[in-house]
Amino acid sequence: MISAVSRPYIDASVPVLRAHGVAITTTFYRNMFAEHPELTMLFNMGNQANGAQQQSLASAVFAYAANIGDPGALAPVIERIVHKHVSVGIREEHYPIVGRHLLGAIASTLGEAATAPLMAAWDEAYRSLAALFIEAERALYAGAGIAQGQRRALRVTEVTQESADVVSIRLAAMDGAPLASGKPGQYLSVQVDFADGRRQIRQYSLSDTTQPDSLRISVKREPAGAATPAGEVSNWIHDQVRVGSVLQVSPPFGDFAPDTESGEALVLISAGVGITPMIAALKRIAQVHPERRVIFAHAARDAQHHAHRADLAAARARMPHLQVATFYEQVSAHDEAVLGGRMEVSRMPSWPRSEAEVYMCGPLPFMQAQWLALLGAGVPVARLHREVFGPDMLDHLL
Repeated sequence: MISAVSRPYIDASVPVLRAHGVAITTTFYRNMFAEHPELTMLFNMGNQANGAQQQSLASAVFAYAANIGDPGALAPVIERIVHKHVSVGIREEHYPIVGRHLLGAIASTLGEAATAPLMAAWDEAYRSLAALFIEAERALYAGAGIAQGQRRALRVTEVTQESADVVSIRLAAMDGAPLASGKPGQYLSVQVDFADGRRQIRQYSLSDTTQPDSLRISVKREPAGAATPAGEVSNWIHDQVRVGSVLQVSPPFGDFAPDTESGEALVLISAGVGITPMIAALKRIAQVHPERRVIFAHAARDAQHHAHRADLAAARARMPHLQVATFYEQVSAHDEAVLGGRMEVSRMPSWPRSEAEVYMCGPLPFMQAQWLALLGAGVPVARLHREVFGPDMLDHLL
């Protein structure tokens, strides 16, 4: 991936990046946005405000340096990032801008330690990585049949309140032309142009791919937290989008792919709005293989925050071998067939641990806890799959 001359300098950077990664990426974003404010539309500015984006990039740079001699380890992460880049419209001309500011941030943060040979090595390493991304993104754009950054105007045909804080939105082509087919686990990027001229793009998982002429996404309203701002785009969607609204939307992208087409036993685990890709997978299975054995385990705060209950009930009516385990942190007297408390593997229906693929989606602490519990219960790591984008997706590389 890089020359033998540069490799020792990259290897020597690993402990430095571990110690100063967030400082480097914070400087990078600040300087890049100051010079190119138009690029803010390609980044989640809420994640900028709470520091998540800086941490994600710091983890990615560190993982790249630590695994630069092992392309096989980096390949799955690169693929996931490539899908995200294409969904928001990253273009080839963005890479020199990013490279200049990233190297500038490294030099600024390290000071005298940023020697000429070290910076030359990082310049080579960045150019090598950028070439991988550009080639993969060019192929993905071509496969989707779109130009870089292209989106399509889709009309909202249905809005359904799925829970106290989640709505589903069905989208169809305005001209009746076919939509790009989506798969459970993929997402759409939705572009919102605000009245003050700002533009933001967010990704929302598909919650139904079974209709030939439409796609459905589900959106959770994100309130402000103690250290996080309110979700600007999600709140706009909840407050403004109605039947007849027109949204600018990307084709489906994403490499998280629950197995919906085979007849093998399957376990789908989710919490909160993480139910979205899992309900899409379940709806597809009910459509193509209703006899399949599936365990569907979901955790929610309470009944009011349990989204897609109608979809789950419809799947149960079609699938005689579907087993459902629902966990509520707060159980009322009216809740039936619900387990109280947090999700525990020991309270799920049993399955042969080495014979079923397990897919999970939800908040990072939830997935980390379930991942460890499943490993402890004897599920092979090769059978575990999770939908995650952020520092946590690099756990196996750090």
